[in-house]
Amino acid sequence: MKINPQLFEAFLKCPTKCHLRSVGEAGSGNAYADWVRAQNDAYQNEATTRLLTGVPEPDRVSAPPAAENLKTAMWRLAVDVEAQTEHMESRLHAVERVPSEGRGKPAQFVPIRFIPFNKLTKNDRLLVAFDALILSEVFGREVSASSRAGANRPLLRRTISACC
Repeated sequence: MKINPQLFEAFLKCPTKCHLRSVGEAGSGNAYADWVRAQNDAYQNEATTRLLTGVPEPDRVSAPPAAENLKTAMWRLAVDVEAQTEHMESRLHAVERVPSEGRGKPAQFVPIRFIPFNKLTKNDRLLVAFDALILSEVFGREVSASSRAGANRPLLRRTISACC
């Protein structure tokens, strides 16, 4: 089984909940949890649309194919990006490609996670770090992480190094 953001978030909230989800146990239908999930999805869609309007059409891509080599990508912003390693997988809200600062230096990739609250929690920061870790593993190099939260959209930046 691959670790994904939903499983990781469940672990952050309750290790037992994570274990039950990992063995395939279905939830019992919590109306409040469903409402929160719907609110988060609506915010993510709105934030994605807002972010895409600020980037010219040729510089953006939506849901790039998994087969596309991310290292040679020429877009500046990609949304709904699938990234996976041997043990982890995620569908990243967005990835910003920052061109290299000089010849021979690789471009930087910054995963972006949309969070509908103005104040970021520890779990929000850890979910952003999880996305950065996956990209770091895919590229085998350091990756910066950022998160945009709420209406004020404060930006959280972290640098994550590849493991091993």
